[in-house]
Amino acid sequence: MNIEEFRDYCLSLPSVTEATPFEKFSRGRFTILVFYVNGHMFCYFNIDDFRFITIKCDPEQMAELKERYQAIGEPFNGDKRYWISVDVNSDVDDDTLRMLVHQSYELVKNKHSKK
Repeated sequence: MNIEEFRDYCLSLPSVTEATPFEKFSRGRFTILVFYVNGHMFCYFNIDDFRFITIKCDPEQMAELKERYQAIGEPFNGDKRYWISVDVNSDVDDDTLRMLVHQSYELVKNKHSKK
């Protein structure tokens, strides 16, 4: 999956917004695109180097995912208790990547549902 397809998929999920909130901190070295649902992040990646995507994950699934896929590892600048990193050029196919993103979206949406 390329960067445009990935972005389109994320934006196809209901109530998703995107932003680049960390530009002032990176001083132009990189641009992180973040996807939000209900105002909370569920995944992000470096626009300038689309190799790794950081995704919120159910802590109970992490060990199994890391054992099953070489592509899944520690997150870029995220709490490793709740986030994983996925190497898009490794052994996670597009359907699995979409499933992981959708699970992340649901996890965040359900936790932070607007009341």
